[in-house]
Parts: sequence; C-alpha cells; structure tokens
Amino acid sequence: MVDALTLQEITAGYQGSVVLRSVSLSVPVGQNVAIVGPNGAGKSTLLKAISGLVSVKEGSIRINGNDTTNWPPEKIVSAGVVHVPEGRQVFPGLSVEENLWLGGYTKPSRREDLLADVLDLFPRLKERLRQAADSLSGGEQQMLAIGRGLMAEPQVLMLDEPTLGLAPVIVDLMIDALENLRSRKELSLLVVEQSVQLTRGLCEHAYILVDGKIAASGATDEVINDDMMKIYLGTH
Repeated sequence: MVDALTLQEITAGYQGSVVLRSVSLSVPVGQNVAIVGPNGAGKSTLLKAISGLVSVKEGSIRINGNDTTNWPPEKIVSAGVVHVPEGRQVFPGLSVEENLWLGGYTKPSRREDLLADVLDLFPRLKERLRQAADSLSGGEQQMLAIGRGLMAEPQVLMLDEPTLGLAPVIVDLMIDALENLRSRKELSLLVVEQSVQLTRGLCEHAYILVDGKIAASGATDEVINDDMMKIYLGTH
C-alpha cells in the first residue's frame, strides 16, 4: 500500500536560508506519526514545507504517491493534507459555526455531515456554536482549529504543538479527542508535540529532528525514552 504521505530527501528553507537538510519520512495510511525535537530544530518548517508554505529546494513530497512538491497550499488541501498551525489560529470576528463552515469549503456537499462529526468529537463546540471564536478559552480555540481542519475531510491531519500552553485537564480532553480519531482508519496524523504523554499514547512511530536533520526514528516507545530524550533533547 502506498503511504499517505512521503518525504524523500527534502531540503527547504526561507530566502536562501536552509532549515531542513535531506529529510525523509513517511506517514502510513491510518497511522499516527510524531515529530519531536528541540526548539529551532525545524519542526514547524517541516509542516510548512509539506503544506506549500515554504519552498522545497531539493527532494520530493508525495501525497498518496502523487508528487505535490511546491504545490500551492489550496491544492495541498484538495489533495488531502490539512495543516493546523501552532497558536490556535481562528477567525476572531466569526462565530464558532462560521469558522467550522469555512473549513469545509472544499467539501460543500459534505459540510452538514462533517459538521456533525466535529461536534460529536468536540461537544464543547456544540454548546458554543453562536459564540464569537475569540471569546472561547484557549483549549476551546484549539478544539475549533482542529475541528476546522477536520471539516476538509483530510487523509493526513498535521498538528503543530496542539497542547502547547493548555491546562492539564484540557490536555487530557485533547488527548481523548485525538485518540477517538484513531477509529477513523482512513485518517493519519502527523503531530509536532513535546508532550511525552500524547506522543506515546497516540503515535505508533516517531522521528527526532535536530538542526534540520532526522537524528533518530523508530517505534515511539523506542524513540521517546529517557536515554534518547537526554541525548537529543537535553532533558534530564
């Protein structure tokens, strides 16, 4: 079976500055993959390169076997990959429902069903459909950002630090919701995350990115352990 997403030796960066160097990874269909690494390692840049926001200078990116290297972001979404960036980005002047509705612009005939699925996954959003997005708590805004991504019915959902800055009780809710997504066998997750609890509980495979290069990869339990974290992340 062709992987949902494949990166082959990609080099990428900004205006002459190289951030990623010969990075290769794969996301199998229906599996979840974590990317961990120290600050400044290039994790967010990696997701931006996949989603067409950063230029790829060398190598290739394939979605379901099709070369999508340097495609514009809207074509990447249509191809089945959706990026939920760090920072809980929502449209502040719009309601929760309007934010979700916009997320389904590529699936107009499926919007009602997709909205029902998102509200089932995040019941808090159902209670706040008419509220302005910027009136939500930080955790609720993150639920909204993820829900809006799901409205595009992606095959690969990329999440950049989904639990960053959230209270522990909200992190637990987020983990439960993301684990519920595992029942959708056609959906794969590519997650940039520092929470060991989330990566170990959610992802089958992990990559450690250091200085723009893959330093280690393997089964999550093998990669996200005390020894590896000390070596590559400097944790104690």
